[in-house]
Amino acid sequence: MLRVTKNGRAAAVATGLALALTACGGADAGSGSSADGGLSGTIQIDGSSTVAPLSEAAAEQFQEENGGVRVVVGTSGTGGGFQKFCAGETDISDASRPIKEEEAALCEQNGIAFEQVTVANDGLAVVVNPENDWAQCLTTEQLAAIWEPGSTVSNWNQVDPSFPDEPLSLFGPGTDSGTFDYFTEEINGEGGASRTDFQPAEDDNVIVQGVQGSRGALGYFGLSYVEENEGAIRALEVDGGDGCVAPSAETVLDGSYTPLGRPLFIYVSDQALARPEVAAFIDFYIENDETIAEQALFIPLSDEQQEEARAKVESLTGA
Repeated sequence: MLRVTKNGRAAAVATGLALALTACGGADAGSGSSADGGLSGTIQIDGSSTVAPLSEAAAEQFQEENGGVRVVVGTSGTGGGFQKFCAGETDISDASRPIKEEEAALCEQNGIAFEQVTVANDGLAVVVNPENDWAQCLTTEQLAAIWEPGSTVSNWNQVDPSFPDEPLSLFGPGTDSGTFDYFTEEINGEGGASRTDFQPAEDDNVIVQGVQGSRGALGYFGLSYVEENEGAIRALEVDGGDGCVAPSAETVLDGSYTPLGRPLFIYVSDQALARPEVAAFIDFYIENDETIAEQALFIPLSDEQQEEARAKVESLTGA
């Protein structure tokens, strides 16, 4: 297990970058090194509510070792986060899906160059109320019948004749959410294609409360929220064609929880990377991936993913 160490590699990288930037004219105003030689400045992060707990954990650990840096994490959804990021309002964008072509075009239009870094893994969990004792596993076909555009499925006995006559109430992420895009792409065959008569929320905690409050409820969100709300909701197994598989760290990493396993990302602007505190934070994020992911209840990067991410960050920070 990786350990967070004081005055570690991230700080060393930042110090080197600070000296290099000073030689080239200095970092942005209000950032860089404080009078006592430590890092200083504010790092603005926004985007996916799924990825937010990861960035919050990274921020907490990083700030313990770098008291002069303030890391602010917002949650306006993956799409909302990219809008702010491409407008130059944030340094880092949390994303539960890759950036879309039109979002990348907006960034280019506004002169925002960026880099994508994979920071963890997650599974999308399909969840029900704990009082639901009839559904244990749903096929992707059944999920599509429930969630596809124009669906009129409104009772559990329409999903499976063996299920009881119980009204079906649906909860899910809002349309700015990367989780919404990913789920609709994998289940309905097109990102954003979904029935509209469900209760949407950009905050996954609101979905938890909705499912918890209705016996016939069904919802979906990141697997970490299942672990955080054990007993309040129950995750179903999903049959993607090879039998029913429960969502877990193991099944996401081995690829058997298909098609709802996914990587999670952060995007950082090149302009922000030129600031030593941001470069140090990104390096810290990946160097301490395992402890950060465990604190936030996510699935750490695989060995191959971590090697890839470290190489990417080293190429960006010059570490």
